[in-house]
Amino acid sequence: MGAFEYRQAAALRELGFGLDDEQAAQIERGKDFVQLKNGPFDLDLIFAPDGIERFADAWRRRVEVEGFHVCHPDDIIASKEASGRAKDLESLPRLRSFREYWLRQHGRS
Repeated sequence: MGAFEYRQAAALRELGFGLDDEQAAQIERGKDFVQLKNGPFDLDLIFAPDGIERFADAWRRRVEVEGFHVCHPDDIIASKEASGRAKDLESLPRLRSFREYWLRQHGRS
């Protein structure tokens, strides 16, 4: 495993996820989508989300929420738009509203 992937697997185990060998290998390979249901909460790891061309670009735009790095709201919106799935498209008005609220709260426009 690479250092980044090893840290991810170690952090997930520390959080209480019981990763099996196959899941750890999928994380190591950076599989596009890994779904975990064997921990304290369900978690989807998405290494290649629709609408985001390069991880490095999304990483530079990341924001911190309660100590966790998460995608910037603009990237989440772009991904939902690009997916074209009905449930993602239906969430766009709420996400856009949240984006505006979040930007106001953080002094950004």
